[in-house]
Amino acid sequence: MTTSKLPVLFVAHGAPPLLDDAQWMRELADWADALPRPRAIVVVSAHWEASPLTIGAVRPLPLIYDFHGFPQRFYRLAYPAPGAPDVAQRIRELMRAASRSFADAPERGLDHGAYIPLLCMYPAADVPVLQVSLPSQDPRELYELGRALAPLRDEGVLLVGSGFVTHNLHALRLRETPAWARDFDAWTAAALARGDHDALVDYRAKAPGVREALPTHEHFAPLLVAAGAAPDAAVTFPISGFWWGGGISRRSVQLT
Repeated sequence: MTTSKLPVLFVAHGAPPLLDDAQWMRELADWADALPRPRAIVVVSAHWEASPLTIGAVRPLPLIYDFHGFPQRFYRLAYPAPGAPDVAQRIRELMRAASRSFADAPERGLDHGAYIPLLCMYPAADVPVLQVSLPSQDPRELYELGRALAPLRDEGVLLVGSGFVTHNLHALRLRETPAWARDFDAWTAAALARGDHDALVDYRAKAPGVREALPTHEHFAPLLVAAGAAPDAAVTFPISGFWWGGGISRRSVQLT
C-alpha cells in the first residue's frame, strides 16, 4: 500500500456492455496494475447527483442497477468491496474545513458509474470503496470541491471521477465519429495537457461542439472534480478513442 501522493483519475465508465469488451477491460486492468495500490477509493459518479455533497454507504450494500434493457446477467453483478467509514469521516472534516455543507446517505449502494469500471480495475473487490455525490453542475463549484478533497491524495486514497468526456446517446447509432465529438474530445485533451484549468472550467463557452457532445452535463462534471483535486498535475491519457466507433469518447485521464 502506497504512502506517497496518489494520482487522480477520470474514468470513462461505459455501461454493462463494457464487461463484454475484452480490449477495454484489459486497458482498465492494465491501468490499475500500473498504479500504486490505494488503501481506499472515493468515486464521484455521473449517476449520483445530490446536493449538498452526500456521502454514501460505509458498508457493503446491494448494487444499484441503474440501467434498463440489458441482459439479465447484468442485473446479477456483485461488487462486495469493504466500506470506508474512516474515509467518510475524513471527508466530513474536509468539508467542514472548506465551509461546505454535506449529508449522509447510509443506505445508498454503489451505482454503475462506480462498480462497472471497478469490476475491471479491482476485480477482487478488496479495496474499500466510498461513493460521494455530485452536488452541482456548476463547473467552478465542482472544481473547488476537487480542491477540498485533494488532501485525500496524501492519505492513500484514490480519487476517481467517473463519467464521459462526450455523452450523447444518439451517437451510439452512428457508424463514424462525428466532427463535434472529435473536436470536443480533442479540445478537452488539449486543455488538460497544457494545464489550462480556467478554460476547462469555462468549457461551456469555449469548447467546440459542446451542445452536441453534452446534451446534459452530468457526465463531464466528474472530470472537473478530478481536475480540481490535481491542479498542477502532469496529465496522461491511458485510454482514448470512441465507443463502437461512434460519438461517445472512451478518453480516460490520469492526473499525477
